[in-house]
Amino acid sequence: MEKRGLKHHRGRVGEALREEIETLVEGELADPRIGLVSVTSVHVADDGRSAEVWVNVEGDDVEADRSLEGLEGAREYIRHELVERLHIRRAPELYFRLDRAEQAKARVEELLEREKRRRKSRKETSGDQV
Repeated sequence: MEKRGLKHHRGRVGEALREEIETLVEGELADPRIGLVSVTSVHVADDGRSAEVWVNVEGDDVEADRSLEGLEGAREYIRHELVERLHIRRAPELYFRLDRAEQAKARVEELLEREKRRRKSRKETSGDQV
């Protein structure tokens, strides 16, 4: 069973990595392939040697793929900067993943709103017939 302190430590490390990667992506990466990217979360593996970086990309799938390609190209630079900024011995191997939670959330809200309008219109038409 994992010790609670170790899990808490990984969470703090993940949050520190998220903040620094977001800062790098927003201001210091000059790759034209990288569009409007925000880092939503970083999940550090149990051994601390790798981390999944979940990013949200504004735009369509083509822009998202292009941005992920740019992030993959800048991976070693980002790792080097993390070592320098966070004063850690070795940065984890980074794996960039596309976070579709915002798009899914927007789609669910759209469907719920559509159903709400549909029920309202049914209620109004059934009230007119009585």
